[in-house]
Amino acid sequence: MTDAPAITIDDILDAARVIAPAAVRTPLLENARLNERCGRCVLLKFEGAQHTGSFKFRGAYNRLARLDEAERAAGVVAWSSGNHAQGVAAAARMLGMPATIVMPADAPAIKIANTRALGAEVVSYDRLTESREAIATDLAQRRGATLVPSFDDPFIIAGQGTAGLEIIDQAAQAGAEIGQVLVCCGGGGLTAGIATAVKARAPHVDIHTVEPTGFDDTARSLRNGQREAVAPDARSICDALLAPRPGALTFPINRALVTSGLVVTDDQVREAMRFAFSTLKLVVEPGGSVALAALLAGLTPERDGAVVVVLSGSNVDPADYAAILSGDA
Repeated sequence: MTDAPAITIDDILDAARVIAPAAVRTPLLENARLNERCGRCVLLKFEGAQHTGSFKFRGAYNRLARLDEAERAAGVVAWSSGNHAQGVAAAARMLGMPATIVMPADAPAIKIANTRALGAEVVSYDRLTESREAIATDLAQRRGATLVPSFDDPFIIAGQGTAGLEIIDQAAQAGAEIGQVLVCCGGGGLTAGIATAVKARAPHVDIHTVEPTGFDDTARSLRNGQREAVAPDARSICDALLAPRPGALTFPINRALVTSGLVVTDDQVREAMRFAFSTLKLVVEPGGSVALAALLAGLTPERDGAVVVVLSGSNVDPADYAAILSGDA
């Protein structure tokens, strides 16, 4: 007996209806030089064009829009290194409710500043010694607020899945037959949502997660069939992908739908960021670059059809970005 899926294509279609008045339909881009380098058709789903510069707004708005009047008055609490924080803060402001975000003290300064600029209260914590989940849960209980997880929530997953609906529709409009989709993976919410949407419409398409070295918990979990954790001393420049383990809701979905997990180094991520800037003319943050890094490094399995690369976000600290582009970092 298998577990019932946390979400279905109908949940994603409903999420698309809910977020349609607020969210951006982000572009699916093609670049001749990238196609030439890879020897195939590559389509880039650029989520940096979404509100707050990442896909996270999709799930956040879908979750917050479901709250009733009393719940909205009490506000929401979330934890995030930055992208979910900004997505929740932006959705809360649009929907007229207070938001508190628990963020690591070492999160990129631009993400902390942008979260505050969107009207949210920021509570800092030490990611090496404190539990963000425990802090956020305590705050929510004391304030009577709704806790908004960054990935382990059916409405969050369904909201992220709207990117998958767009990929299928936009590829069809472009006359492209998709063979595989590469998705950056932290807790697995974006992958679970996109995989559910894509597989419902095009079951033959392969889905591959991509993670940074040291945070390849989903890749290992997929191989071993159970949720694996990240080592406490693991480090990466991909601040958006540093979840400690796959989600309890997201992993069963990904175990059923994902073909394989790919892993890239921080150096490969830096090279992908430089390529995105110089050739694609796109700003992409480290965590948002891992799928492109896997493609450029030749890690993608052979497959007929176009490959879709999800560029999940563009929120990178200016000083860090300048150092990466110049080769000093």
